[in-house]
Amino acid sequence: MTSGAAGYQVSEPTHIHIRAGKIVAVSSDLPAIGHVYDCQNKLVTPGFIDCHTHLVYAGNRANEFEMRLNGVPYQEIAKQGGGILSTVKATRAASEEQLVELALPRLDGLIRTGVTSVEVKSGYGLTLNDEIKMLRAAKALEDHRQIRVETTLLAAHALPPEYAGKADDYIDMVCQEIIPLVAEEKLASSVDVFCESIGFDLAQTERVFIAAQQYGLKVKGHTEQLSNLGGTALTAQYSGLSADHIEYLDEQGVVAMRDSGTVATLLPGAFYFLKETQLPPIELLRKHQVPMAIATDLNPGTSPFADLTMMMNMGCTLFGLTPEETLRGVTCNAAQALGFAESRGQIQTGFDADFAIWDIEHPADFSYQQGVSRLSARIINGELNHV
Repeated sequence: MTSGAAGYQVSEPTHIHIRAGKIVAVSSDLPAIGHVYDCQNKLVTPGFIDCHTHLVYAGNRANEFEMRLNGVPYQEIAKQGGGILSTVKATRAASEEQLVELALPRLDGLIRTGVTSVEVKSGYGLTLNDEIKMLRAAKALEDHRQIRVETTLLAAHALPPEYAGKADDYIDMVCQEIIPLVAEEKLASSVDVFCESIGFDLAQTERVFIAAQQYGLKVKGHTEQLSNLGGTALTAQYSGLSADHIEYLDEQGVVAMRDSGTVATLLPGAFYFLKETQLPPIELLRKHQVPMAIATDLNPGTSPFADLTMMMNMGCTLFGLTPEETLRGVTCNAAQALGFAESRGQIQTGFDADFAIWDIEHPADFSYQQGVSRLSARIINGELNHV
């Protein structure tokens, strides 16, 4: 595929030459060298990248979904042991091996929609040992499937019950115990914070960002989902890879993202599932040329969807994105949101040989038809993987 002033278009039949997991040449007349895989005129795209998931967790909250639909308020559900803390309780009780086993069917759902790279956050352990357990489980997924996993520490996701009323003390523990160990054991490449009225405030978020950078970890932010606290601008101030959700973001925050190169990760699944009405500032993001990524936000409470192409459809129907914008949102822009703008998400010389091969005539179909299996195969690190 190529792109230009007129937008994307399907290229002429092309040879992609791969060596040692990298693209070494892209040409219409490249002579056959070594093993040749014939794609039979199928559409080849960069492998899709889901750059925001909470893939690893235990427990099931379908009953809460039903309760809400029957009019039970969230506060009452929480009093009965529901909400995020029910997932925390189940995740703490599960072993690392059990977490891997539970995550695999969800991962398979993403794989069936062309995903070759996935970001997995912690955040349902909320203790040193349980956060470490979640990150190890996420990394272990690579031992079971042909997939690239990038891990993010989200210990500052919610306040655990044992720290009720002591949020600053919990942030102390995150900064002084969890982040140093995660960095030492190389269990995550970035650190995320839920900066929100029901999460952590700006001062607490900044403390986590400072600690992350002290230990060589990049930062990301769950920001402006429910209100405009300024978390996105703070994330940009610390050169954050991405600010995610951002429904309540204003122009000042958008400009801060532009100036820092921070990606706007849009999560239409959560917007849909929660029946939100505040749209992210799409026109401002376009105006200031902030790259927009699209991700599933796969999680048990607010976006239980293991289908990245469904998110592309929602990006168009709910947020008014174009099919080209959603395709960039799961390829080159998603790669940038994970810090891989120079190595993934494009079919370019020097990039990783990660592709998806499709029975599709035009790229707009990704955001159009749903529920039909169209993926023919994936190539990850130069190796063919049939689905």
